[in-house]
Amino acid sequence: MAGQRSSAIPLAWAYALLIVYASLYPFGPWRWPAGHALVDFMALPWPRWRDRFDEVANFLGYLPLGVLLFGGAVRSGRRAWQAALLALLLPAALSYGMEVTQTFLATRVPSLRDWVANAGGAAVGVALAALAHRLGLDVAWQRLRQRWFVQQSAGAIALLLLWPVGLLFPQPVPLGVGQFGDELRQFAIQALVDTPWETLADEWLAPSAGPDLPLTPLHESAAIALGLLGPCLVVFAVTARGWRRLVLVAGAVALAFGATTLSTALNFGPDHALAWLTPVSLPALASGLALALLCSLAGRRLAAALGLMALTGLVALVAQAPSDPYFAASLQAWEQGRFIRFHGLARWIGWLWPYVAMAWLLSRIAARDADPA
Repeated sequence: MAGQRSSAIPLAWAYALLIVYASLYPFGPWRWPAGHALVDFMALPWPRWRDRFDEVANFLGYLPLGVLLFGGAVRSGRRAWQAALLALLLPAALSYGMEVTQTFLATRVPSLRDWVANAGGAAVGVALAALAHRLGLDVAWQRLRQRWFVQQSAGAIALLLLWPVGLLFPQPVPLGVGQFGDELRQFAIQALVDTPWETLADEWLAPSAGPDLPLTPLHESAAIALGLLGPCLVVFAVTARGWRRLVLVAGAVALAFGATTLSTALNFGPDHALAWLTPVSLPALASGLALALLCSLAGRRLAAALGLMALTGLVALVAQAPSDPYFAASLQAWEQGRFIRFHGLARWIGWLWPYVAMAWLLSRIAARDADPA
């Protein structure tokens, strides 16, 4: 298994970014505690109070990172003891860096107790991953992966695992990931405040004064269908034609249905979990399924090209979708941390997933080993 790419590596990067986001949110206000030198912040304090929930959350929050780092290191060719050492030291260093940085955030409190819980969670994750390695479970997974996917499939597997996480954040239309134009525009306007370009930014980047028109039923249906078709074409780019593609399409439909239903339940309550199944969304899902089944006959390179076109169309459609009052209310609930504390992961994945997937598909189209089979 030496020297092989593992989907655990990009997943570990994504999870580490989640930890950074959750540790430093809301990224301000920053301050320098008076009367202290930089070296004074290096020794983390041990708080007198205890919060059982925070302790458990800190412990469990770092456990998956230990698993992913150990698995990725072993799959990359390192010995088990080297992988274990790496998977122990990196989370501990990351946690220490986050705790020290929290000293400069007025809304956060650094804690040696939190660092112990983080490092302990990562250590348990390493122990579980090492046990799985000892039992040969990683070898069994590798054999299964070789039967279902081509060799260069780590990026696609990571994208497919992250896709339902992105769907948990409320979208303007079901499966309509990739809309972050308003946030990007506001960021650009704020970045140009008190600069010579502030007036131009207000003129060019300010939202339109006219009313936001909703998507037509046809455009909404197209967005939903492409939202299901895109991930299917990503998986087709790393699988051979045959019955396995049909099973993976069924899995994509199940993930789309489950993640969207869970998102609706989190935002509007369990009684409204299936409210997203409208007279528009149901036929659109059926259309996306039919297109996915048709495209399952395509070769891998053609599937990558079709996926690039499908995701481009999806991004273009959701960029035109307005934020209706219900969508805005659900966004506010997520911003306030009402349902899920680590909402930042789902938000960023929902925003960036189609763009990362398009970049990956471009790499597959250009790859020498991407034969048309």
